[in-house]
Amino acid sequence: QVQLVESGGGLVQAGGSLRLSCAASGRTFNSYAMGWFRQAPGEEREFVAAISWGGGSTYYADSVKGRFTISQSNAKNTVYLQMNSLKLEDTAVYYCAATPAPFSRIALSTREYNYWGQGTQVTVSS
Repeated sequence: QVQLVESGGGLVQAGGSLRLSCAASGRTFNSYAMGWFRQAPGEEREFVAAISWGGGSTYYADSVKGRFTISQSNAKNTVYLQMNSLKLEDTAVYYCAATPAPFSRIALSTREYNYWGQGTQVTVSS
């Protein structure tokens, strides 16, 4: 079993920045695809960003492109989401996800992921 623990959420004013972290532990595989999703109250969980093992490929939702950056630690056991120029509509619970995958694969939908963190709240105020 893989455990994912998110941190870094909080309250920030519009235009501000936050950096989310997702630490992975437990059973290890050779490589993972990892991603960030978010869910606002009353909404479905939506894709935010994804990264392939080693960080060679990344992909972003149009709503965050140019503002958010996903990256991976050198040890590859932590994934980050740097969020800049935050908007009110970025308010949500943010979830980290992981799934065993070939080296270059990116996963974009919730059904592709096997492991999920507990979520961290991000609230953007005006």
